[in-house]
Order: sequence, then structure tokens, then C-alpha cells
Amino acid sequence: MRPLPAPQPATPELAARPRPWLQALGLTAVVLVGAWLGLLIVGNVRAPVGPMNTTMALRPSLSGGTKINISPLGALTLDSHVAPVRLDVNVDQLDPLRSQALVDHPERISGLQTEVAKDVEHGTLDLAVRSCAAVVAGATTLGLAVYRSPRRALTAGGLALTLLAASGASAYATWNPKSVLEPKFSGLLSSAPAVVGNARSIVTDFDVYQKELARLVTNVTKLYDVTSTLPAYQPDPSTIRVLHVSDIHLNPASWKIIASLVEQYKVNVIVDSGDTMDHGIAAENGFLDPIRDLGVPYVWVRGNHDSRTTQRYLERMKNVHVLDDGRAQTVAGLRFAGIGDPQFTPDRSVAPGGDAAERLAGDRLASALRDQKARHAPVDIAVAHEPVAARETDGEVPLVLCGHLHHEGDELLPYGTRLRMEGSTGGSGLRAVEREYPAPIEASILYLGRGNHRLQAWDAIKLGGLGETTAEVSRHLADENRPKTAPSPGASSPSPSTSSTPSP
Repeated sequence: MRPLPAPQPATPELAARPRPWLQALGLTAVVLVGAWLGLLIVGNVRAPVGPMNTTMALRPSLSGGTKINISPLGALTLDSHVAPVRLDVNVDQLDPLRSQALVDHPERISGLQTEVAKDVEHGTLDLAVRSCAAVVAGATTLGLAVYRSPRRALTAGGLALTLLAASGASAYATWNPKSVLEPKFSGLLSSAPAVVGNARSIVTDFDVYQKELARLVTNVTKLYDVTSTLPAYQPDPSTIRVLHVSDIHLNPASWKIIASLVEQYKVNVIVDSGDTMDHGIAAENGFLDPIRDLGVPYVWVRGNHDSRTTQRYLERMKNVHVLDDGRAQTVAGLRFAGIGDPQFTPDRSVAPGGDAAERLAGDRLASALRDQKARHAPVDIAVAHEPVAARETDGEVPLVLCGHLHHEGDELLPYGTRLRMEGSTGGSGLRAVEREYPAPIEASILYLGRGNHRLQAWDAIKLGGLGETTAEVSRHLADENRPKTAPSPGASSPSPSTSSTPSP
């Protein structure tokens, strides 16, 4: 009888074998973490840019872009590119020797833009080389620590370099040099005009990104050169600057903010699109007295929280121009016409007339605008409190201003009129304390050409609400004024339509 064969050891189950997708996931994690650590630890480049000492770095990001940190002013954010990496530029300090050389030899300022452009070019080239070395070193080192295999570690380093190269290609393909023309500046509000520049420069100097960056650095240099005062904002002589405020709602802090904006931006005229008061009673009239001291003309229309008593009180002030019934007035070189809100709803005890009353008022204003055209004295800016009334002026005026909804908005209407809706310059006034999150304080600086009286650009200003200390200024260009682009009303992106229920 033949002996039975010896039993063979059991074959290991397939489940015990390494899974390819799990290995790939692990390698991906090693590459990403190693590359990020490499950039974080050794990926920074210190580079002189003009008289400034800066630190440049690449950082992982979902949206890309460029962030310029200017301490103590805040940060300037640019939508410069779309890639999984963001360019961070930190302005560390002003070099005293190079700064003093500019002070002693002011003729060198004229060549500062060329110098800065070369410095930025050299800095970004050094950053690219160092970043490549950083991601390879980081991924290779982490791969060696995890896998204990030189071959797999080198694979991780090669993949990290490939990832960085792909990110660079994406940034190059989506690079937008004009992004500097619509920056978002956060930090000290009063520094924004000096850092961003004036309306004419952003409309005409569209060609070279490096020149705009040089202008930014030049202005920051001037700002650092003084200890406690900002450099004087030099307004462009070809623009008229209009400060648009609305819905102050008895917030006394608004007058100090408005006065600061008037001084910093060299404002020519203020336009208030209503709801300056809360209940419109005579006892509130003293709140309006600071308007006399603002030093510029104040154009005003009645809101649904403003009474005829309020209107008569303002009509007696020398620098106030009350607009009503479509009557036109020329103020600061611009021709204005407006209409007061037909509804007076200071509290819930009064039933509102609704949108029908607003459309009727808007029709009256549109009719008055047509009459002005027929007299060869067209209106440049129409003003109403309610957006529903303001929309009725479409096609009769280039620009119409309104408020009421307590948030900022911009819309190009079907027949070519631009509607600019302002938020609450009073942060919704005393009503802000009724909410868990206070409304921001909002205002806008509108830049209009002195020759054609058309809107060129505007700065949207937003301050943190009650108890908050944030500030943000964002620059916007009117599409009609963009160089190398044919004016096309349809090219504008209108703000989403919103309900126009009167404020409580």
C-alpha cells in the first residue's frame, strides 16, 4: 500500500496580499505630505524688492491666486492664476539703507519700477528652483522614512516634482496679469487708496503687470517712510469722486466714517439714498447736524424711514441738495435727479403700499428724466431709495443709485442703465443689536470721468459690524471702460435678483 503524500501548507488567502489601490493611496499621501513639508520648511526665498525685504513662498491652495501680506496694513489678494498652489509674498521690512538712498536721491524714484520688475523676476526664478528642490527633498525623505526603500523614496520625489511642474503649467496657462486691477484689500481701511491707486491709472495702465506691482511697492515704501501719517492721496484730476451712502438708520458712528472717507478719497460730493433716520420724528433731527461739517455737497433722497419733517429740516442746510419729484440739480459738475420714497413705514403700524407704489414713483422719475433729455440737459445720475423704483429708470439715465435692502449690489439693466445698490452705511443702525450677527457698514466710492460723466470704476468698502474691527476694500471696473474690450452691456454679470420687501 502506497503511503499518503505529506500535507502541503495552506496557500495564503488573496486578501492577505497587498492591495494595489491601497499602495497607490499611501504613496499619494506620502508625496503630498512630503512636498508640503518641504515647501514649508525650506521652500521660502528671501528676496529684496526695491527698498523692501520680502519673503516669497508657494503654499498649497484649492483656488490658487497671489496673496501679498503687507504688515501692518493687511493683505492684498489677487486672482492671478488657478492652480493647487498659491504665491505668498510677505513684505518683512523696509531696508533702512536702500530707503535712505531714495530719500537722499529722489531722482532714483523714476527708475524704481524697472528695478522692482527685475527684483520680482529674479525672486520668482529663485523661488521656482528652491521649490523644486524642496518638494523633491521633502517627498524623498518622507518616502525613505515610511518605506525604507531608496527606490520607492526616489519614486515619491519624482512624483512630487511632476506634481509641482503640473501646478506650474496650470498657473502659466491661467495667468491673469490684469488681476492686479481688481484686488481685494483687507486691513487698515485708510491705507487702501494709497496702495491700490486711483481710478485713471487702473483704467489706462492695463498693459504691464510688473508696472502695477512696482507702483504698489512704491506707495508702500512711501507709507513706511512716514511714522504716523499716510502719504497724501493724489486724486486724478480727470475723475469726479462720489461717495454713495445709504440706510444710516441713526447710527452716530457713520458720520465719523463718512468724514474719514471724504478726507482720504478727496470726495467731491456725497449721495445719500435714504433711510438716514429711523422714525422720522422731529426729535431725531439733531442727528443730522454733522452733515453741515462734512465740507462737501450732500445730495439726499427720502427713504421709507424718513419723514417730510426730516426732509424740510435738511432743505434748510446750505450744503444739502434734496432731490424729489424728479427735479434736476447740478452739483459738483454732475447733474442729479431723484424722487423720495412714496411710502413712510417707520414701524409695523403702517401698512406698506408695496411694489405698485414704488413702480409709480419710478415712472414719475423716468418721465422727468425724459423731459430733461428733451431740454438737452440730460441727467448723469438718478437716485431713488427703493430698487423697484430705481429699475423703472432703465434706458433714461446712465447710472441710478439706490439702497433699502441693506446689502451692496450692482446690476446692468436690459436697456443699458447701471443700477448701483448700496448696503447700510449705519450697519442697519440700532437694529443691528437685535441680530446675532451684526450687519457690516458699507459705502462706495464712485469714479466718474470729468468729461463724459460716465462711471469708470468703484471701490466697495465694507467694515465689520457692531463690535467688529475688520475692513475690506475691493476695486471694480465698469465693463464699458475696460481697454481692448468692446462695450457690451450683455457682458456684465448682474447681481442676483432679490426681494424688495421694505425694511421693517
